[in-house]
Amino acid sequence: MLDFDLAMLYSVETRVLNQAVKRNAERFPTDFMFRLTAEEWSFISSQFVMTSRLKRPKSALPFAFTEHGALMLASVLRSDVAIDMSIKITRAFVAMRSMVAVLSNTVADVAQLRKDFEELKLDIEDILADQNNINEDTRMQLELINQSLAALQAPPKKPHRPIGFK
Repeated sequence: MLDFDLAMLYSVETRVLNQAVKRNAERFPTDFMFRLTAEEWSFISSQFVMTSRLKRPKSALPFAFTEHGALMLASVLRSDVAIDMSIKITRAFVAMRSMVAVLSNTVADVAQLRKDFEELKLDIEDILADQNNINEDTRMQLELINQSLAALQAPPKKPHRPIGFK
């Protein structure tokens, strides 16, 4: 966001915002804030419906703030809106941290459950493999018993009448 947009958001004048930035320059590294080049500012200001060139002198190029810079700016400015915004952002980060902690515990719980499930699955597969082996042996023994019983239950064969003379 540009400095004049943040100034409007935080209910301060742009010059007050820029002064706070200059007084706290060590809090705004290049990944938090940078100054636009004349070419960038020319391109951006030509895109506005209401020209923002009227809001600043031609020699002063605006600052552009990243989300980190906007947060740092909220903690540096002394307006009621900036203070309120800084408090809300801090609360949001605390809430996010607690949610991440809950999610990481949930992920750890799910990982443990998955591990336990895999171990249980392997145990069940071993038990079923042993049972199938026993069943195969038992099936063979039952088949032999059935054959023996079938042989015993079959009616005895009548002796054949001898062919020829006695």
